Parts: sequence; C-alpha cells; structure tokens
Amino acid sequence: MPKRVFITGGAGFIGSHLVDRLADEGCQITVYDNLSSGKEKFIARHTSKSYFKLIKADLLDLDNLKSAIKNHDIVFHLAANPDIRYGISHTDTDLKQNTIVTYNVLETMRLAGVKQIAFSSTSTIYGEPSLMPTPEDYGPLYPISLYGASKLACEALTTSFCHTFDMKCWIYRFANIVGGRGTHGIIYDFINKLKKNPKELEILGDGKQTKSYLLVDDCIDAMLFLMNNATEQFNVYNLGCDDRISIREIAELLIENMELAGANIKYTGGSRGWPGDVPQMSLDVKKINKLGFKAKYSSKQAIVVAINRMLGE
Repeated sequence: MPKRVFITGGAGFIGSHLVDRLADEGCQITVYDNLSSGKEKFIARHTSKSYFKLIKADLLDLDNLKSAIKNHDIVFHLAANPDIRYGISHTDTDLKQNTIVTYNVLETMRLAGVKQIAFSSTSTIYGEPSLMPTPEDYGPLYPISLYGASKLACEALTTSFCHTFDMKCWIYRFANIVGGRGTHGIIYDFINKLKKNPKELEILGDGKQTKSYLLVDDCIDAMLFLMNNATEQFNVYNLGCDDRISIREIAELLIENMELAGANIKYTGGSRGWPGDVPQMSLDVKKINKLGFKAKYSSKQAIVVAINRMLGE
C-alpha cells in the first residue's frame, strides 16, 4: 500500500471511512475537501495527528490543487456531487463537480508526477442495461442521468490520461453504498422524513425499485483489496454484492427499527423516483469474486447495519 495518500472528498461519507482505514495502516494522509457535503467531525480523531493534513479547498481551484497534490504516491479521487437529483435543476453541477474536477485532478497529477489514481465511479454509467446482473464489459453504455454521464466521462478521462502519460488506475463502479455518517441517500432521506412526520413516509415512485446495496465497510475492503491484487494498467471493477432489496422493504425495515408501527407508506407513483433514477440495478460481481473478494454483508444486512448506525448518530 502506498504510504503518501491524497484523498479528495476525504471528509465525506466514504472518504472518512477510507481515512480511518488508511490511518490504521500507517499512511501519511492529505485530505482535500471543500466541506460542501463532508463534515470535519467525520475525521475529527485524525486532525491533530502528525500523519494527517486537511486542506479546505475546492478542486476547481487549479492553482491550489497543483501545490497540494505534490509529493504523494497515489490519489483516491472520491469528491463529487453526491446528489443525483440536484443535477436536474442545476444542469452544470455534474459537469463542474464531477467531470471538470476530475480533469483538474488528472492534470495536476501529470504535472506533479503522481502515477496512481483510484477513482470512485458508479453503477449509473450503465443506464438501464438489458443484461442484469450487469458485468463490467457491458455496452454500449447509455447513462440516463447527468450524474451517470459525467462519471462515464470521468472514466474516459482517467483511462486516457493513464494511457497517454504512463499512469495506473483503479476504477470502482459502486453499487449503492450505505453505512454510518451518511449525508444523502435513501436511508438518510427516509429518516429525516419520519422525524418530521412519524405518521407517514412518502416514497418517490411505486416502491418496487429494486437495487443492490453495499455496506461501506465492505466497500473500503474491496477498494484496498483491488489495489493490492488488481495489477493491470486499467483496473475496472464493479463493487457490490450479488443480491438486491426493494425500496418498500427498506422503508418497512426503517419503520420497524424506529418503532413507528402505525406509520403509513405513501407512494408518489410511477416506476422511477425522479428523472434519471434507474429502477432496477444489479451489478455482476463475478470479476472481483474470481480475484478473491466477496462482500461479507448482503444488501438487506447492509441496510439493517446502516439503519442502526445512522439512528445511533
């Protein structure tokens, strides 16, 4: 494992868990985060340590990034717009916060001579595939959200920079990642809705949307496993588990855990929650399984653990 690590979005949900793990492995860590969705409290136990540095800055600030990224062995590029729905009303958000900042990261890596990047991509790059579970070599790819389109562009930028400038990449196509410190997503939204109105939970769509979920612990395990075991110049892997759970089941589990037995579930209707929502998602994880990694938690188990952690925060 490289010792000098630069993490964009390191104060965020996944990023802060990665910081915890890399700190335990003895890495020198720089977190670069504008704190738009990340929280300093997520990384509070590291901020006074000699191995840790927090730079509060935006990745669109190219000059600042050029200086900050020097003298690192690898970049974990996790920073992105975390809210797919926000891009519907602010259509340049994903272009700026995903695609352009990824170019900035790659360009500053080139200038600084940093040769390795681990990039957080997404299942949304597949759009609505005709083949499920969907393998990494599925195509052609037609994303249906601006978020998915921007992430697919980021993947292309990453592989092209790596080919042109002799760099190496690990591209992680995440399922829905859940766990403690969540700042967005289905569990976060449902908890906030039920806190505001314990008698009713509104679900966008018909509740039949069915997707794979991966506990953040498994996600970090998989990311680091691939760094140690996937040795090609371009390493593209689905990160998920081999089962799914419906939105309605998640709502019922949360109502049960919050002891709100009388709460009514209300549906807005339609097969998808919002424009760009992919109602059915299942990633083929045979490729990473064959390499030797399998998620410890099923989708349902991941949801239950995430609910308990988030309600305890």
